[in-house]
Amino acid sequence: MNGTVSRYWSEQVRRLSPYVPGEQPSITGLVKLNTNESPFGPSPRVIEAVRAAADDTLRLYPDPQSSALREALADYHKVAPEQVFVGNGSDEVLAHGFAALLKQADPVLFPDVTYSFYPVYCRLLGIDYETIPVDAGMRVRVDDYLARRGPVIIANPNAPTGVSLPRADIARLAKGRSETPVVIDEAYVDFGAETAIPLIHDHPNLLVVQTMSKSRALAGLRVGYAIGAAELVQALTRVKDSFNSYPLGRLSQAGAIASLDDEAYFQERRLEIIRNRTSLTTALTRLGFDVLPSDANFVFVRHPDYSGDALAAALRERAVLVRHFTGPRVRDFLRITIGSKTEIRRLTDALASILATWRGPTVD
Repeated sequence: MNGTVSRYWSEQVRRLSPYVPGEQPSITGLVKLNTNESPFGPSPRVIEAVRAAADDTLRLYPDPQSSALREALADYHKVAPEQVFVGNGSDEVLAHGFAALLKQADPVLFPDVTYSFYPVYCRLLGIDYETIPVDAGMRVRVDDYLARRGPVIIANPNAPTGVSLPRADIARLAKGRSETPVVIDEAYVDFGAETAIPLIHDHPNLLVVQTMSKSRALAGLRVGYAIGAAELVQALTRVKDSFNSYPLGRLSQAGAIASLDDEAYFQERRLEIIRNRTSLTTALTRLGFDVLPSDANFVFVRHPDYSGDALAAALRERAVLVRHFTGPRVRDFLRITIGSKTEIRRLTDALASILATWRGPTVD
């Protein structure tokens, strides 16, 4: 690092290891299956609403409470508006949750294989944490969390595995840890898992976080939200108003409301991605891959004979981009976003070609 720049950094910044987002390259003819974006565009109603909102009122600040959007989300999820918090993508909502709820006397608990932003938040905010191993099948074991002290955050379905817990297990966790906050990160819940939102009425310690980036194809608008007891939402709001009082712009609010108004489009695209996931799982299994059971818009796979990083590199040479992680338990896995039928065919054809002529490293 150039000393003329880093010499001005604080000690905290020097110690940070920031989250590394999925690559967004410019490659001609690229099949991009590395960041879990939707292969389909948003509802046409979203485009219309965003265009209509792009008028002279952009000179004015947006509603800092996003009241209309919170009311729309409350109506959609059958809760009260004061039980809804919105933010600039679910990542910001999660960051506020770490600051407002998860910074407690005891370490926050989360799986050893999970969304890699969690330890980043902890290091940034000075939060002690403990990782709890998932089992050999990459499943979260609720009993492991009930046996320890401290607040809990779990992605369900988990990322990057795609494996989910049933709602009954979340209820058992929230009840068993009633003295501490439990945050459930449901970024991928719409692709097959059971949402924990109905549980908030009986569990005042439970906060559920969702996003409109995945199943509603609004990654470019950055809209995330949390649903929980009004007391928890108030804590998030206190953090927001101490950090950024206007997190969602006018266009984002208008587009998100329009998306909620088009349930038919949402269900159609959601189910199409689920069908494509089934097709991809079948094709990968035929190619010899081990595929974890996924309730997300991606699959987590490995080939028993070949290393994950080498396979990812070989795919990239064929203009197919997937996500590879370097952690000790996941280094031989690839996380593959569920694309369109055409993208899936490009991926599986590329893998078939690679495996038929393989000269690369094998698994240790």
